[in-house]
Amino acid sequence: MIKFALIKERKTPPDRRVVFSPQMLKKVVSQFPEASFKVESSDVRIFSDDEYREAGFEVSEDISDCDVLLGVKEVPIPNLIPDKKYFFFSHTIKKQPYNRDLLREILKRNIELYDHEVITNKNKARLIGFGRYAGLVGAYNGIRAIGIKENSFELPKAETLPDLKSMLAELDKIKLPAYKFVLTGSGKVAHGAKEILDHLNIKKVEIEQYLANEFNEPVYCHIDVLDYARRKDEATGSRKEFYKVPENYESDFMKFAKTSDVFIAGHFYGQGAPVFYTKEDIQHKDFRIKYVGDISCDIAGPVASTIRPSTIAEPFYGYDPETGGETDFRDPKAITIMAVDNLPCELPKDASEGFGEMFLKNVIPAFFNNDKDGVLGRAKMTENGRLTPLYSYLQDFVNGEDI
Repeated sequence: MIKFALIKERKTPPDRRVVFSPQMLKKVVSQFPEASFKVESSDVRIFSDDEYREAGFEVSEDISDCDVLLGVKEVPIPNLIPDKKYFFFSHTIKKQPYNRDLLREILKRNIELYDHEVITNKNKARLIGFGRYAGLVGAYNGIRAIGIKENSFELPKAETLPDLKSMLAELDKIKLPAYKFVLTGSGKVAHGAKEILDHLNIKKVEIEQYLANEFNEPVYCHIDVLDYARRKDEATGSRKEFYKVPENYESDFMKFAKTSDVFIAGHFYGQGAPVFYTKEDIQHKDFRIKYVGDISCDIAGPVASTIRPSTIAEPFYGYDPETGGETDFRDPKAITIMAVDNLPCELPKDASEGFGEMFLKNVIPAFFNNDKDGVLGRAKMTENGRLTPLYSYLQDFVNGEDI
């Protein structure tokens, strides 16, 4: 028997998501009777303690008798229980300096850390995540910004709505101007954003047609790496090479920046890849983008107008093309930026249900089949107070030698 616990989220601002909803938990124990679950009492979770009790689970302040602790966000250092297995987004795999102490403490307390971000199949494709919900809410917020700035329609904040269904129902009430939307990316984030554009019946057009024409209705163009980047030597490129040797490529995004009103950024950006546009590009007389829904939210990186993350409370800010600084997003000269970096928190119920479904399908079986597909092995970052071989590249980060 393996004893699992759903832990309370303690990070601020509070995160209401959870790995398993009460109904999903019932499904887990019916499929895996050798798994038992305890739920740590929480006043912030989207599902109440009583809902878990009604589903037949023990809710307690004390989970120290459990073996595997399942959370979403980083666990604050004082709350880490030694000698346990933990699952959460640790935000350490890219050597994020703000979590260096967290990783050190995990090693010190002999914790086995499994990071949701590196739960992958053998081809390194991620098996679980909140990407789709980031895409859904990010595109919704980008469209909400248009209504607010232009005083043309009013959409409520996604976080005030009970679920995805209600959010889509709100979109049915609005009419968009004949804007051209460019959407980047090929993963779950971009596909979530695409669901919103398709729900609005925005017409999808092919690249050549999009670049060459104006339309009397809203349209969108969905582009991938080889559409917005080209080989520096003008030879034919490949996606595989772009991800392996991004230094061989330069940006070819300006042709879209000169023909688009709205940019929805749903791409994954890797180290060394060309930027989409620079501060200087924005000052070009033909630069046309007026709204940026930056779901990827890489600060001071590939999208020069994303100068800071925004928040669920204040999702929009303005970028002043002349100064490169921040201004009121309602200013007619400003490019309106939406760069919320925790978008799925706005749809906690749907996001938790979707996440639990993936976790049940891809992770729970590995505990009971000797991890035959290597899912746990690939995600395990620490063991016996040391980094595992896959993550040994973080040793200099832990030692503080990379500063």
